[in-house]
Amino acid sequence: MSFDFKIRPSDSPFVEAVWHTETMSHGGSFMSTADSRWEMVISKHMGRYTLSIRGPEARASLAQVPTGHTEFFGIIFKRSVFMPHLPKQNLVNDAIHLPQSRRDAFTVVGGVFEIPTFENADTFVMRLMRNDLLNHDQIVDDVLRGRTQDLSVRSLQRRFLHVTGLTHKTIQQIERAHLALAMLHEGKPIIDVVYEAGYFDQPHLTRSLKLFAGQTPSDIVNSNTK
Repeated sequence: MSFDFKIRPSDSPFVEAVWHTETMSHGGSFMSTADSRWEMVISKHMGRYTLSIRGPEARASLAQVPTGHTEFFGIIFKRSVFMPHLPKQNLVNDAIHLPQSRRDAFTVVGGVFEIPTFENADTFVMRLMRNDLLNHDQIVDDVLRGRTQDLSVRSLQRRFLHVTGLTHKTIQQIERAHLALAMLHEGKPIIDVVYEAGYFDQPHLTRSLKLFAGQTPSDIVNSNTK
């Protein structure tokens, strides 16, 4: 199952991107790849809205698509951004689904917010920030950018788990798998991807992609020819 995504950058320093798509289907499923980022997804199905707070995904999983016309838009947050009242460790490979609390609003951690749109998502994020529902950890941000910090390994591990829900190593493994996927989709030979993406050998690449993408390198290469 394929989707036609519309993606735009955000003016918010907390947000990676904002996306939109819609489906007209009899239902079905697709393989969702692992992602170290988290997001808020607003869906409209049969006239009703739902706000889903989706945590990072540490493995590939089968995602279901509802029957009938459904519109989605999502706000992808930076890894160093978190909700202080909602530990991200509790959201790994999981999501919280909040139905609209009234005709035009959601209730999020006790606050009532107008249902956002693809166009005004930045305003919605700003309101969350003003209500102290979003926070940012500069140390985690610096480490993710390759800047060293004068903290013990154990302290950094605890900080990463609290802020991102994942270990720094797991984030690196997921991002390396994304790089390998992109290379394979570009048509690079598997053996070249092994070394350019930093894997030990082809079995190492295969194990990684089966865990994080739900496919083997051969599966991806074959899908390119269809």
